[in-house]
Amino acid sequence: MITSLSRAFGENFLGQSATWYKQLIIAFLVINPIVFAISPFVAGWLLILEFILTLAMALKCYPLQPGGLLAIEAVVIGMTSPQAVYQETIANFEVILLLMFMVAGIYFMRDLLLYTFTKILLSIKSKAILSLLFSFTAAFLSAFLDALTVTAVLISVAVGFFSVYHRVASGKQFHQAEHDHSVDHEVKQDRRQELEQFRSFLRSLIMHGAVGTALGGVCTLVGEPQNLLIAERAGWNFMEFFWRMAPITMPVLAAGLITSVLLEKVKWFSYGATLPESVAQTLADFNSEQEAERDHRMTVTLIVQAIVGIILVLSLAFHVASVGLVGLMIIVLLTALNGVTEEHRIGHAFEEALPFTALLVVFFAIVAVIHDQHLFFPIINLVLSLDRALQPLMFFIANGVLSMISDNVFVATVYINEIADALENGVIDREQFDMLAVAINTGTNLPSVATPNGQAAFLFLLTSALAPLIRLSYVKMLWMALPYTLVLSTVGMAMIWVVY
Repeated sequence: MITSLSRAFGENFLGQSATWYKQLIIAFLVINPIVFAISPFVAGWLLILEFILTLAMALKCYPLQPGGLLAIEAVVIGMTSPQAVYQETIANFEVILLLMFMVAGIYFMRDLLLYTFTKILLSIKSKAILSLLFSFTAAFLSAFLDALTVTAVLISVAVGFFSVYHRVASGKQFHQAEHDHSVDHEVKQDRRQELEQFRSFLRSLIMHGAVGTALGGVCTLVGEPQNLLIAERAGWNFMEFFWRMAPITMPVLAAGLITSVLLEKVKWFSYGATLPESVAQTLADFNSEQEAERDHRMTVTLIVQAIVGIILVLSLAFHVASVGLVGLMIIVLLTALNGVTEEHRIGHAFEEALPFTALLVVFFAIVAVIHDQHLFFPIINLVLSLDRALQPLMFFIANGVLSMISDNVFVATVYINEIADALENGVIDREQFDMLAVAINTGTNLPSVATPNGQAAFLFLLTSALAPLIRLSYVKMLWMALPYTLVLSTVGMAMIWVVY
């Protein structure tokens, strides 16, 4: 009986995850209290590495469960407290509101997004130009909107493309080819190759766009959550923030856009895949069918979505309300004006973002451990002890490295508070504070593209419904982000050194 129950528990624990992964998570849960009793500082860094592993295995097991177990254990053994987790969550409540409502709002605009981007995809034949357009558009929008919102748009568009292809081109024929042995083997092989090429095509476009959100987000006061905090601490308005960052951000933006084109030309780091002709034809046929079937009601639906889209952009650009509340407004307008009034139809819009919202709160628990165990303070103190001329560059590097493994908003918050205290205590002067503030902003925004840990938008992409469709794993994201990480970090460091 006990053996049967144990076997059943082993099958239930983390579901269909690999046995070795289940055993590794159990080992972590056993080891952590022991290490914490010996050295809380070491245990804190071990917990960070363990959480990163759960993210890396996102396609095998959603990180909420293994990461959540680690977070619960951290609270139970005293690495942090429920109050600290709550405070971290409250501090990031605007991001939670954004995920709950803005992502759902984008869901109700999917018809317009698919229509618009299908036109763009079919009209631009050059993959390099298309990639440049995706990257630049994402950068421009992220400078005035929120990176998560822009990422949600990119995900919605890519899922729309994939669903059209799967429904029209794959559908029943592909299913038959997989199960009907009378279908020629070469035909099945061609279809598999076509599908893999299409996946690679979408992966590259999405990664160009995701990096674009970082390129634009670093430029303005409203581009990323930590930018506003830094600006408030420094007393900078919108234009002053932009001009102070411009000597670093503008060369980085140019370098990033050039990199997007070069990657498509040289086809390194899994870039360069083109849209298969058969898929392009499928999308063109779908577009023609939609045009032919479009009645007055469907036209009105697109017009309403376009008008509400303009309201969305203006509301975010002028910051009439919190991003999440703007998203709620968008949901109300789109559903009311387009006749979506049944609860179950509205509920589908929230399915994509709520699992990630739960995962983000788990991540805040890990951040609370970082704060309570003072894991970053030795690095901060070391950098502040360096020569004045070296501090901006070293702050950029230190922020960049830490933002690769932790949330960049948290890293920026810790660092800007520390140098603000140093300014108040007379350790640094105002000129030095301004230089370090620029280094902190650019350091947390640019190198953090290296991993999904650094930016919520990247983590959202990794854990979205799109990732398994296009086979975008944690390791694949690391690989495809690597050239951007090297270019953005190198140019950023060079400009910090030259300017300061």
